[in-house]
Amino acid sequence: MEPLENLYFNWLYAKVNDTRGRSPSLNFGKLLGELHRIEYVWLISGDDSRAEDGIELRSDFLVNSGLDLARDDAFFSDPCSVLEMLVAFSSRAAFATDESSRWWFWRMLENLGLSEMHDGTRVNLEVVRAVTGIFIWRQYDRRGTGGLFPLMRSRNDQREVEIWYQFSEYTFENDFG
Repeated sequence: MEPLENLYFNWLYAKVNDTRGRSPSLNFGKLLGELHRIEYVWLISGDDSRAEDGIELRSDFLVNSGLDLARDDAFFSDPCSVLEMLVAFSSRAAFATDESSRWWFWRMLENLGLSEMHDGTRVNLEVVRAVTGIFIWRQYDRRGTGGLFPLMRSRNDQREVEIWYQFSEYTFENDFG
């Protein structure tokens, strides 16, 4: 049987796989694999919920896969990955808007400048880590450029705003329903 971690990664990948009108042969395995290896670290109160949502995907996976593991199994002990956080957040974003979770996932990657890094290109893992580091450590600019939800204008320094509220301001500014 395939290792649990591989099954889980494939399940996450399938939740967001979207070639957006391009060749179905496009593969984003290297990019998403790297995002799954990077720990999501939260710095702002409230963003701990983003990590909890990401880890909760593991329970969803087990239920959907018919696998039976105890909640205290080693599978649950690893910290939340960036990929898990983004997949979980894209589901919340879809629930709050008229866009799909896949659409939101790729929109966030586009905002980070990572959406064109498919396996047919040279996926520079150092660039992926650097871009992800800017997002995680909130080194983007005050309007959120370099983060998940860049804004044209904002009264708030986005580096100090919980991700959910960044998303809310982004959807308002961009008129997402």
